Amino acid sequence: VQLQACGGGLAQAGDSLTLSCVASGRTYSHYTFGWFRQPPGKEVEFVAAISYSGLTSYYADSVKGRFSISRDDSRKTVVLQMNSLKPEDTAVYYCGIDEHPHSGSYNMRDEYNFWGQGTEVTVSS
Repeated sequence: VQLQACGGGLAQAGDSLTLSCVASGRTYSHYTFGWFRQPPGKEVEFVAAISYSGLTSYYADSVKGRFSISRDDSRKTVVLQMNSLKPEDTAVYYCGIDEHPHSGSYNMRDEYNFWGQGTEVTVSS
């Protein structure tokens, strides 16, 4: 499985950006899509995830109400809509797939089997 993320770039505080991630190759039918990010000089942190059914979404408290995750399985695509961006959203964003999700695993980086290459988001104040 390969993941290709795109959509990062430069933004000003309050702007919006849309990140997309497309999976190619074989995937199991029940997988969680997730987004993580790594701010400059910091550890990787969970951002958002969406269940295989698309019915359940999870968000880090820091982005809740501003970010929205969605998926289109016909295109093997996950989208992260980021609104009301803040300078603290500056990070490299990574999409990932957890092929064998279990309860509570959505925000566990080590549970994800495959990762995209990362796309950089820079938000200026």
